[in-house]
Amino acid sequence: MSRVELLSPAGTLEKLKIALDFGADAVYGGVSHFSLRIRSGKEFSMEEFKEGIDYAHARGKKVYATINGFPFNSQLSLLKKHILAMAELEPDAFIVATPGVLKLAHELAPQIPIHLSTQANVMNVLDAKIFYEMGATRIITAREISLKDLVAIKKELPDLELEVFVHGSMCFAYSGRCLISTLQSGRVPNRGSCANDCRFPYEIYAANPETGTLFKLEEDEGVGTYIMNSKDLNLASHIDEILDSGVVDSLKIEGRTKTSYYAAVTAKAYRNAIDDYYDDKYEARKYQYELESLQNRGYTDAYLISRPFEKHDTQSLDFTMQLGTHQVSGQADESGEFFMCKYKTLPNGELEVVAPKNSKIELVDNEIGTTYERDGVVYLKLKMLRAKNGKVWEEVHSGNVNPITLPTKFAPYTFFRIKAHEDMGTYPKR
Repeated sequence: MSRVELLSPAGTLEKLKIALDFGADAVYGGVSHFSLRIRSGKEFSMEEFKEGIDYAHARGKKVYATINGFPFNSQLSLLKKHILAMAELEPDAFIVATPGVLKLAHELAPQIPIHLSTQANVMNVLDAKIFYEMGATRIITAREISLKDLVAIKKELPDLELEVFVHGSMCFAYSGRCLISTLQSGRVPNRGSCANDCRFPYEIYAANPETGTLFKLEEDEGVGTYIMNSKDLNLASHIDEILDSGVVDSLKIEGRTKTSYYAAVTAKAYRNAIDDYYDDKYEARKYQYELESLQNRGYTDAYLISRPFEKHDTQSLDFTMQLGTHQVSGQADESGEFFMCKYKTLPNGELEVVAPKNSKIELVDNEIGTTYERDGVVYLKLKMLRAKNGKVWEEVHSGNVNPITLPTKFAPYTFFRIKAHEDMGTYPKR
């Protein structure tokens, strides 16, 4: 079996490039409301998506186009046109969610491989075989599946590729088949417009229909009322177990609507874990340093390694989101010559450099700033905040869009971060 693929989300053209530069082998994303999510679909034009595909192919990497919405009859004519238009861009596969769309895509663009979305909820050999016979070359299995069941599917269908989620948001509902958002706000999750209603706090009441009496149920102190808020998936410390199975072809990271920093750090962490595995240097806890720098809802290893009934730590009951261990201060622009501010930055503050994989950082000391290494980590200090237009600032904040001159050229989209401190806090209970 060949080396496992690392597959990252691409919500925008910039995130696509970042994910690939930081270590992903392939990315997935889409255009229009036939792609979950609608928001990320609006962030890609057809021209930008084509540019992203060309960018990936020039680097020997892949792009999978998502056409994984659930269409209504009134949309079928438009869907056909969309499939043909996307096929002209020459992506490496289509990701679809329903048997009908799979059949249609196979008929209209037989040259494009078909990957079956996790929304199809494949959990067993029987369903996998049906979709394989229909033309699916890869199945993105249900998030509730176990490694044992993956082994069984691969044994029965050795030529069928299997893809599993290893990181990102977890849905309260079964593989994302949710109606809560539809019920409360009319936003249909499986058409790409989920309002994330499961992330809200709820008050619980008991009603007596005979008397009309309504009692509010009070929770114990510290328990919280985020009763449907799943923790985020994080399997970086189980990559060895997954790859030891020999049945997984692609490891997938969730997050097309997450930040550029998320795209970079997740790709970096899982790239290191995968490479270390094949180099016999795998260390289970090593990769959490980067992943813990991200905003998260608390982490869980969910169900791939352990069965659902064995897990009692998959919900985050008392908060919707918490800050990570680090705060991004800035990001190098695409030229690598300028610092774009993302958080309050002062002269002579120490910034940790998070650069794309295999990029070289020149150690310099000049009037603009200095770069230096300590304990294997490269840092940057800006002695002055001199903008591209020549103006010198005493401090810059996230609202300041002036490019700030860097003391040396960095790889495009390099990030600069500081450790989060207590007064940054966590997201409050609501």
